[in-house]
Amino acid sequence: MARLSARERAQLPDSAFAYIDSRGRRRLPIHDAPHVRNALARFSQCAFEDEEARDRARNRLLRAAQKHGIMPIGFISAQLRPKQKLPKGHVTFLLTDMEGSTELVGRLDDQYAPLLAEVRRLVRAAVRSAGGREVSVTGDDLLAVFELAPSALDAALAIQRAMRAAAWPGGTDVRLRVGLHRGRPELTDTGYVGISVHAAARICFAAHGGQIIMSSAVRSAIAEPPADGVSLKGLGAWRFRGLPEPVEVFQVHAVDLLADFPPLRSATPVD
Repeated sequence: MARLSARERAQLPDSAFAYIDSRGRRRLPIHDAPHVRNALARFSQCAFEDEEARDRARNRLLRAAQKHGIMPIGFISAQLRPKQKLPKGHVTFLLTDMEGSTELVGRLDDQYAPLLAEVRRLVRAAVRSAGGREVSVTGDDLLAVFELAPSALDAALAIQRAMRAAAWPGGTDVRLRVGLHRGRPELTDTGYVGISVHAAARICFAAHGGQIIMSSAVRSAIAEPPADGVSLKGLGAWRFRGLPEPVEVFQVHAVDLLADFPPLRSATPVD
């Protein structure tokens, strides 16, 4: 979502941010059930600075609803409507996962939350720039979807380049695993369902920090050769836990990114 300028925010009607502001923070207290219902009803009027602000505001209102015994069914349904605009048919999933996140939490303490927020910002910016759509965020994982496989590859490269260029607290080396997989999942009111979603997760979690790996399904959907300085290295077929068949995978090489990695994690090579 595009960031609003100060002038654009000033032009919004006061009622849009009666209880929360454009950053998703509290503007007025919510003391009783009628005010909670009013805040939930006004949520759709709000134009937030970014997706994190929207998430922050949504979670705040849901907590208030729970506190006052309100079942915000209509509110939740309204939040699910954007998922209905996600692409259908054959799509390419991109999943990111932070390497060593538990260790980072212990080492950075209160610096970890802003670090995670910055990682999410970088990933979301790369996804949007390449024409993708964010599907879900769980912990330090982010799942995005693309109609076109080359666009997903562009986003993956942009993510790893942004991660390498960023300055992290105390000189910490923060790396993301990136996995790409293509399939034909079912799109429901709560998101995508199907083996291809699980395959994307297995492929991502098998990678190492700084690495991009893709399935042969993605490789086959990339008709044009990769950009200059980018190549695809075959890693052979691997068995992933929970998947019925082995998956042939490829590593994305770029001259300005890391290239040497150990064998894939949590997967078994097929002889």
